[in-house]
Amino acid sequence: MPDAQIPDKPALEGLEAKWDAAWTAQGTYLFDRAKASEVGRNGIFSIDTPPPTASGSLHIGHVFSYTHTDVKVRFERMRGKTVFYPMGWDDNGLPTERRVQNYYGVRCDPSLPYDPAFVPPFEGGDNKSSRAADQVPVSRRNFIELCEKLTVEDEKHFEALWRSLGLSVDWTQTYRTISDDTIRTSQLAFLRNLERGEAYQALAPTLWDIDFRSAIAQAELEDRDQPAAYHRVAFHKSDGTGDVHIETTRPELLPACVALVAHPDDPRYQPLFGSTVRTPLFDVEVPVLAHPLAQQDKGSGIAMICTFGDVTDIIWWRELDLPNRTILGQDGRVIAEAPEVITSDAGRAAYAELAGKTVFSAKKRIVELLQESGEMEGDPKPFTHAVKFYEKGDRPLEIVSTRQWYIRNGARDEALREKLIALGQGMSWHPDFMRVRFENWTHGLTGDWLVSRQRFFGVPIPVWYALDANGERDYTRVLTPDTGTLPVDPSTDVPPGYTEDQRGIPGGFEGENDIFDTWATSSLTPQLAGGWERDPELWSLVAPFDLRPQGQDIIRTWLFSTLLRSALEDDRAPWSDAAISGFIVDPDRKKMSKSKGNVVTPADILAQHGSDAVRYWAASSRLGTDAAFDPQNPTQIKIGRRLAIKVLNAAKFVLSFPVPDDARVTHALDASMLAALDMVVQEATRALDAYDHARALELTESFFWTFCDDYLELVKERAYDRTDVGQASAALALRTALSTMLRLFAPVISFATEEAWSWFNEGSIHTAGWPEPLGVDGDRSVLTILGEALIGIRRAKTEAKASQKTPVTRVTIAGPDSALAALRLAEGDLKAVGRIGEIVYAPADELVVSDIELAPQEG
Repeated sequence: MPDAQIPDKPALEGLEAKWDAAWTAQGTYLFDRAKASEVGRNGIFSIDTPPPTASGSLHIGHVFSYTHTDVKVRFERMRGKTVFYPMGWDDNGLPTERRVQNYYGVRCDPSLPYDPAFVPPFEGGDNKSSRAADQVPVSRRNFIELCEKLTVEDEKHFEALWRSLGLSVDWTQTYRTISDDTIRTSQLAFLRNLERGEAYQALAPTLWDIDFRSAIAQAELEDRDQPAAYHRVAFHKSDGTGDVHIETTRPELLPACVALVAHPDDPRYQPLFGSTVRTPLFDVEVPVLAHPLAQQDKGSGIAMICTFGDVTDIIWWRELDLPNRTILGQDGRVIAEAPEVITSDAGRAAYAELAGKTVFSAKKRIVELLQESGEMEGDPKPFTHAVKFYEKGDRPLEIVSTRQWYIRNGARDEALREKLIALGQGMSWHPDFMRVRFENWTHGLTGDWLVSRQRFFGVPIPVWYALDANGERDYTRVLTPDTGTLPVDPSTDVPPGYTEDQRGIPGGFEGENDIFDTWATSSLTPQLAGGWERDPELWSLVAPFDLRPQGQDIIRTWLFSTLLRSALEDDRAPWSDAAISGFIVDPDRKKMSKSKGNVVTPADILAQHGSDAVRYWAASSRLGTDAAFDPQNPTQIKIGRRLAIKVLNAAKFVLSFPVPDDARVTHALDASMLAALDMVVQEATRALDAYDHARALELTESFFWTFCDDYLELVKERAYDRTDVGQASAALALRTALSTMLRLFAPVISFATEEAWSWFNEGSIHTAGWPEPLGVDGDRSVLTILGEALIGIRRAKTEAKASQKTPVTRVTIAGPDSALAALRLAEGDLKAVGRIGEIVYAPADELVVSDIELAPQEG
């Protein structure tokens, strides 16, 4: 027996700190490399853990989904698997930069020199948007140093919260998405993509966030309803026979118009196909074309194609092979130089009225010009429509032409797309319907994956460009590093065959300034955690991983991109199973998100109710199912706290009965209870095997309350009575059931079960063996029938307004023969708890307690 003292009044308070310290000191959750090598890949359970973004605070949704993973991990560990459970921190990306800008009051200006003595103007900004003009400009290196400083501090807070929640992570297996090892891995994977022709660079229309000044990938978009208006504008037929009216929401893009388009089956415009019209104000001749994406019932049924107003413009531009007349710059303003095709004095004068203006101001001015020229018919017609935003941005995206890096993702390669679908079908999805979301996203891709970003804090794209005799980049001569020199930063490092003094001069070189999109690094989390190309033995032990747990909203980003990188590099899926958590919604069933302002941070909830209570709440929801959370009335959390306290008290009570060395289970009621528990073990194990933690918890909890409310009450008199021949059987059954139930609960209420386990066992419950059915030969109905009879006797005493301690001289119990036979097997326990002198049995269709005769009351 251990030396642990059972407290007089067990409590949950303080268990988190106590057991986190013990688990750390004992190395309870460390990955046993030697054992892993011994058991081989089949004896290992590895998890590709989501790396939370280290740019702010965790919210209750993180606690929800990470608990789901931890329950499964703890189960597999107790099943005997050697667990590889790392944690990563997603440091780079736009959110981190914005947080640093506001926290320190700075902004990055790459033209400035490094200041080793720089001190930021303040620390502790509120992370709300602030004007760039109020922020102090700093060099890129100074800015990156501040990013690294703040993310390290955020990571400390995150780890403390994860520890208080009880995540059974191996904290020696952590990684950051901006460390030297990470940069090396990310750059190496990209160079392999480039070598195989899967990565390429192109000048193309790009979704652009004018606040972040960066390109945005398809997977990072979200639609938001915005006010707009239709403007009815006249284009003039080139043959002088009249006008063609279009209705547009983007009149400011008229200088960028390259064609009109209508549906090929639209009889109104079929006569115009192949002809030309001239644009209002700018007098540029453009063709009238047919395309099936044109909507006959939208506006006037004919649309102008501009470069570029929306994503459909890009499709039309590409498929109809149209010219590019982009007029918006990367700052979101109309560029100074008019397209060459605007040649008339009036057209160039009109363009000059727009140059330098924002989209909003340009729209206002061009409407005035169109009204003055008479080429706009009527007033604008307001309406609301969905507009593309960067998911973390504040203003609608624009489309500008930029040179960017891409990785092929199957959008234009049917063989690759079908390969990705097949790999997805070969995985197990929990729940299975999430596979459809992956397939819909993959089939719906409209372009290759844009992986370059015009930002500062991230993984540098490891290339340089040779400069021609005029000092211009020669994009056909991309220079790459020797892989042995990785990681590299092209802004400071020199390509092979060149010297630093050749930087930026004709015939020399220029480094790439762009960095990778954060998903281009996060898509390599299996490789980062598993030691790909860094620790071959570890990689062979853990990859492909067993589990990818994540939220449903990033199937299109994280899951898809990781699967893509694995398919391109290793021709396989990166994991066997994907577990997808649902959303946390507020009491009005609205998804909790920072942008909606309804996020609940978990620290106070954990401190107020205890981690086991919060873990219980999370584990009560199935994967893929949204869960409502009301911080003012967290009912499920309160139920979980009550359960955890009851587990401690029940354990204390059970352990008060010593078990004789020669004890055996001989009593029918004890055998019945253990046989019923065997069924719970079997069904809960099947549920956890199938990633259904909620079902496993439901089964275990239901049995536990039956055990406490019925079995403990029925057996306690016999357990107390050392003279009863059945006492040893009761004590052994109680102890056996406690051991089993604590292990069944351990993945969920991890602190209370560890505490109770320590009262009568050596070592951690979390490395103890998962319970196996004992094979007890018992009739499960005995416990059920006795429980029903006990309820009936208590009800009869209550109706007679007598105390439950009042002795019963005689009672009649009627019921089916099978029920009465079960009662007779454990009649002594029922008589003892009910203080019954005589039981009369009578036949009936259902169990009924009647004719209760109470003993005379003294006095």
